[in-house]
Amino acid sequence: LLDFNSDRSPIPVEEVEPVAEIMKRFCTGGMSLGSLSREAHETLAIAMNRIGGKSNSGEGGEDPTRFKVLDDVNGQGLSTLLPHLKGLQNGDTASSAIKQVASGRFGVTPEYLMNAKQIEIKVAQGAKPGEGGQLPGKKVSNYIATLRRSKAGVTLISPPPHHDIYSIEDLAQLIFDLHQINPNAGVSVKLVAEIGIGTIAAGVAKANADVIQISGHDGGTGASPLSSIKHAGSPWELGLSEVHRVLMDNQLRDRVTLRVDGGLKTGWDVLMAALMGAEEFGFGSIAMIAEGCIMARICHTNSCPVGVATQQEKLRKKFTGVPENVVNFFWFIAEEVRSILAKLGYRSLSEVMGRADLLKTRENVQLTKTAALNLDCLLKLPDTRSDRGWLNHGTVHSNGSVLDDVLLDDREIQAVIRNQGTVTKTIELVNTDRTVGARLAGAIASRYGNTGFEGQINLMFNGSAGQSFGAFNLPGMILTLRGEANDYVGKGMHGGEIIIKPPAKTGYDPARNVIIGNTCLYGATGGILFANGQAGERFAVRNSMGKAVIEGAGDHACEYMTGGVIVCLGKTGRNVGAGMTGGIAYFLDEDGDFPARVNNEIVSIQRVCTPEGEAQLQDLISLHVDRTGSEKAKIILASWSEYLPKFYQVVPPSEAGTPQASVDAEEKVVVKV
Repeated sequence: LLDFNSDRSPIPVEEVEPVAEIMKRFCTGGMSLGSLSREAHETLAIAMNRIGGKSNSGEGGEDPTRFKVLDDVNGQGLSTLLPHLKGLQNGDTASSAIKQVASGRFGVTPEYLMNAKQIEIKVAQGAKPGEGGQLPGKKVSNYIATLRRSKAGVTLISPPPHHDIYSIEDLAQLIFDLHQINPNAGVSVKLVAEIGIGTIAAGVAKANADVIQISGHDGGTGASPLSSIKHAGSPWELGLSEVHRVLMDNQLRDRVTLRVDGGLKTGWDVLMAALMGAEEFGFGSIAMIAEGCIMARICHTNSCPVGVATQQEKLRKKFTGVPENVVNFFWFIAEEVRSILAKLGYRSLSEVMGRADLLKTRENVQLTKTAALNLDCLLKLPDTRSDRGWLNHGTVHSNGSVLDDVLLDDREIQAVIRNQGTVTKTIELVNTDRTVGARLAGAIASRYGNTGFEGQINLMFNGSAGQSFGAFNLPGMILTLRGEANDYVGKGMHGGEIIIKPPAKTGYDPARNVIIGNTCLYGATGGILFANGQAGERFAVRNSMGKAVIEGAGDHACEYMTGGVIVCLGKTGRNVGAGMTGGIAYFLDEDGDFPARVNNEIVSIQRVCTPEGEAQLQDLISLHVDRTGSEKAKIILASWSEYLPKFYQVVPPSEAGTPQASVDAEEKVVVKV
């Protein structure tokens, strides 16, 4: 219904900016490894790296092998590092430039984040707005499960975003966390084109995001429900124009880059998006077609006939795509963009961005279903002809001066990072010190990866910690806090220890008081947390490999947990284990009301009835005493035979056959909730 409207004379296409510059603005959509096969996912990444664009990892982590630059490619285009791919060149890398964290889950590790040029938070997705998504169990192979820190064959639930991020403050904190661990990577936030997106985008811009991505409804793979593909979301044109307008009206447009996706297929689409304010352009389904997808629409069945969207090895061998095919496709898209720009009389994409005055409605369109449409919302955008300063975004947003910078400037800590020795430091902190330890973890991960650091950094803190204390902690980092901590303690931690205990002389019973806030151990992929006191709500939500001992918890403990071990030595709130598909949790039930607090949709509960389960529980409580001096834990250990029968074990089906949970049928004591 729209066409271009220019009063300039055409120019020779040779005078338009080169293809290479245009292709730098192209990205692929957030399609996960798991949804796509390894071959398809890596081929897209290599192609986008060749053209200077950006591929998007989607949810689910990334194999560290992909971070390496190929230097062993032979004359046939084959490499021993990536032997399953064809058409390779020396200098290629399969690392996705955009690493998606969703809201901080599924394989999000320090090494993963430190190998990102940009980090994307997925608040919503265009094909399934408000619904979330999931990876069917049949597509969770051993390889995928390893990357996502989960179990093979177990469905990975990716529920609606409000389960993870409840307010703009939570989103701002996650943006802060990601800027903290990797200050060189921009942070993007993916929103869906729906009414009101402009207001949300304004908040995202104020929260220091570097990029806002608007996803339209016209996209998604065959894994999306039919009801979502046909009836959910709005066109990207409506979302993009609203965001651009609101940001311009509120003097926020210069703070963020706008990217759009949702069914873009041609250079015409790119120009339309640019005129409505987009600066970068995402391609999903069409990029898959360029590498061999035939749109069979059976992605969710794990039986893609051309090896693009399956984890079956016999089908993956049918994949014929090579990076050059994808490169050629984007080259032609860029050439089409140049051709249209030349006809309009402009020499670069940046000259026409936000120039809605160059749009007009098509004449003589005789379609009944569109006759009553009013397109003023697309045509009457802010006049940007004289003011082009909003296109100058500058560098990545900074968190400013933070405590971690002081730690990294310490010569002894620097020496330990270089030489892998041992150091102990005592530091005072206050509740404005947020995400303490994350930048230190990032510096270590960039040098040694997730597990290569063999030194030990002992940091002893006194005071009240701000949000995300110990986020992304690594092996070799032991953070001890005397005081209290806010929300998100241990968010995304990968290793090491976090120990939180009250001041030496408190005058109150720690076991009856809250010492850490909400949503602690969120998305942890390793490590262990000891808290001599109670935790807030949603403790260990999305925990995948972390361990913890606490002395009480609020509502929704262990929600969507996929692995790890949790021990709770006190009362807990309602809805325990909702969506929990992996890991084991132990809850002390002194009042006899724990069964009523469990969400039994997936999990079952039982008494601790195996030697392995008892040993696991006892060992963790013993460590808790050693690390925190907990009086409650000492009493439990001293009267073990009395307290052991009061513990319940929360067991999802994936753990039912483990030594910690499995006994002969006649010995097993199962409690129906």
